[in-house]
Amino acid sequence: MEYPGTVAELTQRLREGDYLADRGLATSVLLSLSLRRPLLLEGEVGVGKTEIAKVLAAVFGRRLIRLQCYEGITVSQALYEWDYARQMLQVRALSQAEAANEQSVDMLFGPKFLLERPLLEAVRAGDDAVLLIDEVDRADDEFEAFLLEVLSDFQISIPELGTIRADSSPVVILTSNRTRELHDALRRRCLYHWIGYPAAEREAEIVKVREPGASEQLTGKVVRAVQRLRELDMAKPPGVAETIDWVRTLGVLGETELTEDAAGDTLGAVVKDRDDMELVRDNLAEIISGG
Repeated sequence: MEYPGTVAELTQRLREGDYLADRGLATSVLLSLSLRRPLLLEGEVGVGKTEIAKVLAAVFGRRLIRLQCYEGITVSQALYEWDYARQMLQVRALSQAEAANEQSVDMLFGPKFLLERPLLEAVRAGDDAVLLIDEVDRADDEFEAFLLEVLSDFQISIPELGTIRADSSPVVILTSNRTRELHDALRRRCLYHWIGYPAAEREAEIVKVREPGASEQLTGKVVRAVQRLRELDMAKPPGVAETIDWVRTLGVLGETELTEDAAGDTLGAVVKDRDDMELVRDNLAEIISGG
């Protein structure tokens, strides 16, 4: 796969996919593509960590393969499983003589009974895929160790079928919200970039890219209000995704100004916690006025 040779070129390609990356992020992505190293992105919720993988797949015409991590995820759920239901149907269809045949038994563990999960799918796809390992911090230590092994070799051993190797490694993006600390071994395997909340000017520019029909005045007021929300002691501060949602919501309602009434009616687009909602409502007048 041919990738842009400069940070500016990559930034432009990402912008074509409606993703506005700053120079630091674009540089990290370019290095990941060029060196074929996984890129670990950390940051607050809603700052665009997951979206970068989706945009990379879209602008370069590659398949997005997503492994959503969660507490209790197992190796088989990430790698492969056997289609036991289909195997049982096959067994029932065999005659008594065929069932006793060793070759028939071996066929039950052939490729057509194999259910590919994201990691095996990505190994087979190789350079034709962007592998997104989302919220890796939610998985446990054992799964993280297994993941490190896969990312190191990009090969998977299936006892019944042998070893499957990637002809070329896929683009790999890992995201973490830092619900727990990742092990140093995984961090060393990856390039790293922290995505923080953008400054007001850049956030407004991001909103314009994603919602080009929104008025500049409304966008500016929403961005400033969100920036003030982040200064409060909120359990779940709003990310850029919530800023975009708030502008979009106000647009659907035909609002052209961020008044206190309009903000109060649409807080559900930007505040996602009950205690946070009460805190914001108590301070809404100051948030909207900028006081």
